[in-house]
Order: sequence, then structure tokens, then C-alpha cells
Amino acid sequence: MDKLLSNIEICVHPSIYLKDPASSELGKKIIQGSIDLMYELGFEAFTFRKLAQHISSTEASVYRYFESKHKLLLFLTSWYWSWLEYRLVYAIANLENPIVRLERAIIIVTKQVEEDGNFAHINEIKLHQIVIAESSKVYLTREVDANNKTGSFSGYKQLVERISKIILEVKPNYKYPHMLVSTVIEGMHHQRYFAEHLPRLTDEVSGEDAITIFYKNLVLSILKIEPSGKYI
Repeated sequence: MDKLLSNIEICVHPSIYLKDPASSELGKKIIQGSIDLMYELGFEAFTFRKLAQHISSTEASVYRYFESKHKLLLFLTSWYWSWLEYRLVYAIANLENPIVRLERAIIIVTKQVEEDGNFAHINEIKLHQIVIAESSKVYLTREVDANNKTGSFSGYKQLVERISKIILEVKPNYKYPHMLVSTVIEGMHHQRYFAEHLPRLTDEVSGEDAITIFYKNLVLSILKIEPSGKYI
């Protein structure tokens, strides 16, 4: 399967960029460098000038790919959601029981990320930390409605929609599947951030990933279903 996955290309909606960074080595350097620098500095301190210096290029070259650092952050988060969806698709592909698929889906979207290896210019571990700390900034803006109309958030929506459909397989009469899925994802961001920086706002349990277990138990409890009992 790893050989098959290595041929997969993660697509980001073209409204986000001026030139597809996956189309050139410079574009890939821009993405790789922006992940490294944004992870190190944070979004507020990150600038195209610093990025250009970091990758030994020019600001003008960066601007040929993205019109602003906000659009670059939107690209990074959109890539992450599409990558997470593709990981989810392969993780549940051969699972027939919808409860098992739902449990696996919750684990995929809440667990700590490991580096993929199929995308040499993307450090998924650093990108995950950027998404946790910065992703809300792509939609908590005045431009959110305009960006939404152009399809900028399609990757995130597709991920939520895919898991929502699994919930409806398990519980066809459940009225709030999208709300439940987005609450799990956004809540996980907060809990991961708290665990790193404000640990008294969350709970750490020795020997387990308390955040993933909490959200799996929460979803199953809300849906009033028993765990599958299968090893996942």
C-alpha cells in the first residue's frame, strides 16, 4: 500500500494560490521553508521577507505563488485537511463494520501525527503543530465568506462530511453529525495546545493518549453506542 500511497497527489483548491507550489522545485522549497519557519516563529512573526531569506530566494518569487501570508497559511491548512482525509480513506477502506470505521476515523483525526514520508517537502509533524496553533486564523477573518464562496475551505468540509456519513451509518437519525465532527476536531486542537502549554486545563494520563481516548468515548457516548471491542 505504501507504494500506492506514494503516487497520490494531495490537491488544494486553486483559488488559494497564484501558482501551484507543487508544480516546481521552488514552490516546494517555499512550502517546506514556510512550514519550518512558521513552526519556529509563529504566524504573527512570519513574513515573506524572512521566508525568502530562509530559502535563499526573493520576496518577489514568493509572491508569484501566494498573494499574502494569510493565503499561504490557508494553503498549508488546506493541504493538511486533504492529507488527513486521504489517510482516513486508506485506514478504513477494508473495514465493513461502521462502528469500527467510526472509531478509526476518530483516532485518525485526534491522534498525534507521525511523519508520512511520501511527501519529501512536507514535515507533517511540524505542520500538525501549525494547524493546532494557527488554523483558526484562516477562517476567523473578515474575508471568510468570500474565501468560502471560492472553495477555499473545501478540504476541511470534505473531511467533516466523510466522517459525518459514517456517523449516519451508525446512527441514521442523529441530527447533528457535522457539528459533532467539527467539535471533535476543533476541541482536539485546544486540548493538544493545552497539553503543551497550559496543562492544568486538560488531563494527562500516564501510558495513554488521553485526548484521543476522551474524544472516542465522547462520540460513542453521545451516539449511545457500545465500543466495537476490536483492536484498532
